Amino acid sequence: MNKIIVFVLMCFWSCASVKKYNEQITRLHAVEDLKTDVDKVYRQLKKNHPKLYQYTPKEVLDYKFDSLKTSITTPINSREFYKKLAPVVAQVKQGHISVGLANMHFTKKERKKLKKEKFEFYDLDFEYLNDKLWVSNTKGEYSTLIGSEVVKIDNEKADDLLNIYKTRFSSDGYNKTLYNKYVGKGFSALYYKDKGFKDSLSVTFKLNDSLFNKTFKRVEKEKKKDSIALDSLKPAEIVKLTPLEKKELRKAAKVKRQFKRKHGFINKAEGYTRNFKFLEADSMVAYMNIKSFSNGNYKKFYKESFEMLDSLKTKSLVLDLRDNGGGRIAEIDYLYAYLTNQNYNLVEESEVNTRLPYFKYLMSNTMPFVVKVSTVIVSPIIIVQNLIKTKRKDDKIYYKLRFSKEKEPHPLNYKGQLYVIINGSSFSASSLLSTHLKANKRAVFVGEETGGAYNGCVAGIYKVYEMPTSKLKIRMGLMQIEAPQKQTPDGYGIKPDVEIVPSIEDRKQHRDPELDWILNGTNTNEKLVE
Repeated sequence: MNKIIVFVLMCFWSCASVKKYNEQITRLHAVEDLKTDVDKVYRQLKKNHPKLYQYTPKEVLDYKFDSLKTSITTPINSREFYKKLAPVVAQVKQGHISVGLANMHFTKKERKKLKKEKFEFYDLDFEYLNDKLWVSNTKGEYSTLIGSEVVKIDNEKADDLLNIYKTRFSSDGYNKTLYNKYVGKGFSALYYKDKGFKDSLSVTFKLNDSLFNKTFKRVEKEKKKDSIALDSLKPAEIVKLTPLEKKELRKAAKVKRQFKRKHGFINKAEGYTRNFKFLEADSMVAYMNIKSFSNGNYKKFYKESFEMLDSLKTKSLVLDLRDNGGGRIAEIDYLYAYLTNQNYNLVEESEVNTRLPYFKYLMSNTMPFVVKVSTVIVSPIIIVQNLIKTKRKDDKIYYKLRFSKEKEPHPLNYKGQLYVIINGSSFSASSLLSTHLKANKRAVFVGEETGGAYNGCVAGIYKVYEMPTSKLKIRMGLMQIEAPQKQTPDGYGIKPDVEIVPSIEDRKQHRDPELDWILNGTNTNEKLVE
């Protein structure tokens, strides 16, 4: 009986909490309360971000935030406040700073219903090429839309929406390549932030000079069809496996799990983070595509790959970092050891704004209560560790990462020709790796300028702060992560030796112009990196 009462109370509290939160973010907030949110956001940035004025001078940023407060003259809800705040925060020009929208919460019953549905519009993948938004890929039944240009969405011009969305996020510094990549790849998410939850959308497409409309709706997901219904099986039809067969099945399942971990299985995309293959029958050209540095057993993958390259005496390796948004520094540190024949320091000591960066991170107002309590309990250990790792120098505070120590190359480091393919979505850790390879003239870079800066970024660990009135969240890095090498002027990415930007025609014809250029060239590496 007591358990039933507790369950009912928990359900009631959950529903009441959801209702209260949704009312908070949809109501019109008082002007002064929103101005207080602006002040608190800026205060958090000044308090925690070690390179806040790296690309935008203090007086300019002060003016931007003051102008934002002046522009708030009438009560608005959280979504409209997001539309005002995000472009101002983007003026910091630090790509790891982002403003998150306060999204509607759903009750358990509503979530259960939504899990059974899908919004057809989200089956489309987009790319921004030739100053237009195109359908680059689809899931399910919409393959005929591939190669179509998006002209209007609910009678709003796609070009107008794209120009607005580009103001709500930032790359590192002054380069522009990330904007076109992200506004295409992230269009669905950006549209949701702008318009909110939708049950249907009317979209106007253009294909071969012909315009046509398509309405996308929220529909019930297709149920997975089993080849044989379980209830139709008769006892006699069930095959009983022998102990040996069961053992073999378990062994096969284990091998499959290990393969997924090693390559970093991506469940939603049904693909892998790390991919390796040979592009020619004689194994003289290898291709390694790394989509991110964020999941799986990377050590085993790189170990096996470079052992194979060494045993087969492969002459050329293509490292594809296109659309690699970064991830673990530990992984690029491990990978770089296979790509260099010199001792190296992956990063310098990181500038921070406090001698207790991890403690501040763990005590953020968005951290779960149990995490904060645990942090307080073990705070003596965390504080001592932070104090040992930090030091003051020239009126600045630096945190010593383990990756700042000098390391030796791996004994099986690759010595052949190296090509690296990059684009505007090569960001964060993939840019840090590219900085080393570019500075040491180790590789030929093909593609377009990276969205991540050559001279580093503010990342490492992140603080997420929730604003009291609007409930919007801002995420900011707490550590300056940079390689020892620098370039002038600051604020730009790693630029390619050979600039190649794909066209929509390339996509329609399933061409990969960057990879084609590499495969069609011979012995160009030494000439281009001199």
